[in-house]
Amino acid sequence: MKLIAGLGNPGRSYNRTRHNIGFEVIDTLAKRFEVPLTKTKFNGLYSLLHRNEEKIIFVKPLTYMNLSGACIRPMMDYFEIKQEDLLVIYDDLDLPVGKIRLRQKGSAGGHNGIKSMISHLGTQEFNRIRVGINRPPAGMMVQDYVLGKFHKEEWQQMQSVIDTCADACETWLEKPFPEVMNQFNA
Repeated sequence: MKLIAGLGNPGRSYNRTRHNIGFEVIDTLAKRFEVPLTKTKFNGLYSLLHRNEEKIIFVKPLTYMNLSGACIRPMMDYFEIKQEDLLVIYDDLDLPVGKIRLRQKGSAGGHNGIKSMISHLGTQEFNRIRVGINRPPAGMMVQDYVLGKFHKEEWQQMQSVIDTCADACETWLEKPFPEVMNQFNA
């Protein structure tokens, strides 16, 4: 059993914001596999996919970004999901817009959603896809930037990136994560 979690904030006002790129990837996966996110558990909205004799959960924590781990950890415990069978997708200020980076471990790098994940999981070792959103322009607060919507040109670019992230997730269902990293970090 595998769990793919996209981090973000619930509510329409956060749709298509930089901080919700993880939610966008989960929505894309749910559409691809025709498994709408209709179930709730542990303050998360999720769907369950049965594929090749394996169960896969797509989840969007409804805890708001800064408390993401409070949803994911109980869900992992309930469904008996191992640490290596977790994949987390989130925005990253330290990567240019549209760049993705797959990693198996690492610090939070100042990202509060990942700080929550590390705190609740008790480790920095879990699979992740970081999606670049760039740094805010000079003088703009980080919070305002990440909660802001993509500009039209950025959003067009991000739609392709969202598809690439979904492709990486789908590839992980077939291959070990280090192979997926080699393929998508190239």
